Amino acid sequence: MHDYDVCVIGGGPAGFAAAVRCWDFGKRVCLIEKGPLGGAGIHNGALSSKTFWELSRHFRSAKRLDRGYRAERVEADFAQVRAVVDQACEDKTRQIAHQLYELAQPRPGLPGSIAHIRGTARFVDAHAVHVEAVDAGHSRRISAAHFVIATGSRPRELPDIEIDGETIITSDHIGSLRAFPRSLVILGAGVIGCEFATIFANFGRTKVYLIDRAPRILPFEDDDVANLCAANLEAKGVTIHRQAKLVAMRKLEGEVEYTIEHATGGRETIRVEKALISVGRVPNTDRLELDKAGVLLDARSHIVHQDTQTSVPHIYAIGDVTLDIALVNVGEIEGRHAAERLCGHTDRPLSYANLATIMFLDPEVAAIGLNEQQAQAERIPYRVGVYDYSLVNRAIAMRETEGFVKLLVRDDEAMTILGMRALGVHASTTLEAVSLMIQHQRSARELAELYHPHPAITEGLQDCVRMLLGSSIYKPCAFQSQLRLSRIHYADDGTAQARSG
Repeated sequence: MHDYDVCVIGGGPAGFAAAVRCWDFGKRVCLIEKGPLGGAGIHNGALSSKTFWELSRHFRSAKRLDRGYRAERVEADFAQVRAVVDQACEDKTRQIAHQLYELAQPRPGLPGSIAHIRGTARFVDAHAVHVEAVDAGHSRRISAAHFVIATGSRPRELPDIEIDGETIITSDHIGSLRAFPRSLVILGAGVIGCEFATIFANFGRTKVYLIDRAPRILPFEDDDVANLCAANLEAKGVTIHRQAKLVAMRKLEGEVEYTIEHATGGRETIRVEKALISVGRVPNTDRLELDKAGVLLDARSHIVHQDTQTSVPHIYAIGDVTLDIALVNVGEIEGRHAAERLCGHTDRPLSYANLATIMFLDPEVAAIGLNEQQAQAERIPYRVGVYDYSLVNRAIAMRETEGFVKLLVRDDEAMTILGMRALGVHASTTLEAVSLMIQHQRSARELAELYHPHPAITEGLQDCVRMLLGSSIYKPCAFQSQLRLSRIHYADDGTAQARSG
């Protein structure tokens, strides 16, 4: 007889979702978490950084002078901003703690329970872990019929850069700052690096430098997406070191001195107050002693799995510890899926085809499915419609007309949706309908038939679809700089060839 039916290791979004879903099926669950509940999905991660971004966006809006009014003495105090961010995280943590408290004991007709143990776990064998309690200072052995590993990830560090958490920091140390730095260099121009560049630039108190190894930021996105985001960063005073190689970075007299080598071969040395290292994340698998359970890892220490199931059939892995996309919504879906699999309630594999993401940049970027460079890499013939925000009534009313909606569909009679990108205010509101259509492989024609409230940003998506069908209210021939309609096919050598209409 095992102590629990399921032992979940890690109390972040993935682990919490798995634990609660197992409770739905009447299982006795143990949830082990050494730190604050919610993990990086709340603390030093998604919720905290997005709250920070929202506050920075509101601050920048308050400073605008093109809205018929002027706000006097608009100032930002880092300690107070940080307090608001902390409050948001505490609110969410309390919700999770309340849920666990209410589900701690079985109830009539509800046999499931979740025991929350604060501690660190390492495997003893395939059915047991050794748990070192955080508070009580004692250890115990816990056995379970099934395990779900959801220990998340941490910022990647580089061997030649000493991260002290004060002068040279990662995203985990943003909360340790006592004031807006006068200057900040960010190493890494991926989503996280660009988000923090946007945040600090919005507040206008920090000169930001962004080191990018690639010719442009966000290299995984199309040129039109990346170029608009880069232009807005530079308009805020951010210096983007494109195609720059970091030669050295060191602490010097309480500041940071870094040297980069440009694509031309020339070198440049700059001194700043702080440095933020944002070069990816690594899985938290090193202290689990997974070898004692027989769980296999890949060369980068991610857990090898097949549809959340590891090399040991009763042990599952979800969230950042796998090689899948490290996003909160992905972790939650994987957690629910793993719970349903181990409880015998599904045998259908998890699909990532309609995965939706939001990048908190300027403007906000919403993404789902394929972009153009991915479609071209797969040599998929497609039609693309681009509909500028300047033609969308809600954006006009908000005086936020920068951005566009871009929709890709297969270039055939069915016009199945391949993907969408939306940049601009309320961009994320365009995702839901497209996600459902991609999941069920439905035609874009059905989007044109939906009723949208007026005025709403989603009307831009609707007219973009109509443009692909040749029935839009605004015509590409009349708005050549705001509307784009193209069909992409391929030459014998694989080169993409575009033609209008």
